[in-house]
Amino acid sequence: MSTEMVKWLESRGVTVADVADIVYSLQRPYNADLTLAECESSVLAVLGKREVQYVLFTGIALDELAERKLLPAPLQAIMEADESLYGVDETLALGITNVYGMIGLTSFGYLDKVKPGIIRRLNEKGKHIHVFLDDLVAGLAAAASARIAHQDLKANQYGVPE
Repeated sequence: MSTEMVKWLESRGVTVADVADIVYSLQRPYNADLTLAECESSVLAVLGKREVQYVLFTGIALDELAERKLLPAPLQAIMEADESLYGVDETLALGITNVYGMIGLTSFGYLDKVKPGIIRRLNEKGKHIHVFLDDLVAGLAAAASARIAHQDLKANQYGVPE
């Protein structure tokens, strides 16, 4: 299924490498040995999770329906305007970040504010509607980054006090 999701993302202009670049920029300061290949592997692992796929299916489908002008009023107008108070796009993306906990959540907030790389390109107004996709990509990158952080063998380990 993740192969199909990769193809669907690519059809919307997003590659695994695009997302991995963001993951790398998030985690490299904390892991000098990190490689882009590890980041790509982490993105693919997150894409392999069914709950992540369901979130992506939903958000991307809404973007595509909005492009075809198939949503009911007033949702169609909200999507076309990318209404700043809508917030459902960010809320949906949090379903991806929550798979890997608080690190994913804080990273998502940062990515949503800064909008690096592919996230910025998706957020720009053009012929496509990416109301959901820019936030979903930020959520995917944040989750893949958190996954790497959780697996870092050099991270401090703390025991329960006696």
